[in-house]
Amino acid sequence: MTSGSRRRPPPPRRRATMPPTPMSISAPSASPPPLYRRRRVIAAAAAALAALLILLAAAAFWHPDPLPAALLRRIPEPAKASMPSTRFYSFDLVREYPHDPYAFTQGLLYGGNNTLFESTGLYDRSSVRQVDLQTGKVLVQHQMDGHMFGEGLTLLGDRLFQVTWLKKDGFIYDRHNFSNRESFTHKMLDGWGLATDGKVLFGSDGTSKLYQLDPKSLEVTKTVTVKYQDSEIPYLNELEYINGEVWANVWQTDCIARVSHEDGLVVSWIFLHELRRQLSRSGNMDIDVLNGIAWDEEKQRLFVTGKLWPKLYEIKLRLVDGPPDGSVEKLCPKPRLYR
Repeated sequence: MTSGSRRRPPPPRRRATMPPTPMSISAPSASPPPLYRRRRVIAAAAAALAALLILLAAAAFWHPDPLPAALLRRIPEPAKASMPSTRFYSFDLVREYPHDPYAFTQGLLYGGNNTLFESTGLYDRSSVRQVDLQTGKVLVQHQMDGHMFGEGLTLLGDRLFQVTWLKKDGFIYDRHNFSNRESFTHKMLDGWGLATDGKVLFGSDGTSKLYQLDPKSLEVTKTVTVKYQDSEIPYLNELEYINGEVWANVWQTDCIARVSHEDGLVVSWIFLHELRRQLSRSGNMDIDVLNGIAWDEEKQRLFVTGKLWPKLYEIKLRLVDGPPDGSVEKLCPKPRLYR
């Protein structure tokens, strides 16, 4: 997983007609109010209109580009059977949870009993932590050395595997005692994301490569190139293994690619643009990119968050229509603002 836009220079920021008033003849009209009162009313109305226009302008500046209208349509059940093999999803919000707004989320996974394990990044701020889902409170935390930049995290058995940015170094922690840890090296180009199916580790290094690693030797056993419509999908970031697929945040987009780990083909896209738009509308201007997927297999709950996001979301996917050509550029437009 990446350090968000801090890794590269950010791109440049970038009436209704009133119905006629019904006439009344039941009583003579009252005398008009004095001129100074009318001036006060007019001035107040003008001030309110100006404030509204300022708010609308600010909102338009901070919001990412809206999704194509086609993506907002629900698919009728009879039409689903005739859809192409690639599926497109939006979401319904189930619940919001508090999330540490200072956590530069690089790895996220569900740990059972309404807890999460999380890896955070940034130099001098990287950590591995166990977090209470309901409150967002950090229950246990291991602060990493200041020269280490925490990245992807996954849990296999009782062992937490973590990789680091710009290094081939990683760490294995006892999930019950973070003080019990050991180090390892890997042969990916870099450490971005980690996930597991319970047998092997899946890793990403910021390219379009999806790796499989032996959890004992940490040797790479298989590599596939992630593609969609014959084009490589680079910047694979945080990973999660869900129902036979590897789900990947794609850095600097509000999209998740659902990938077949057998051949690397993207089988579905998930659009989460509205989450960051809602945070921006609420005045959260210091948030970074979408990053973090956690799956509660027992209760079939899906959680997502982002770097420096004050909220973590439980969502339910909703099948939607997609652009006729299904182009990635239309599916995952880059928001104008990355901090």
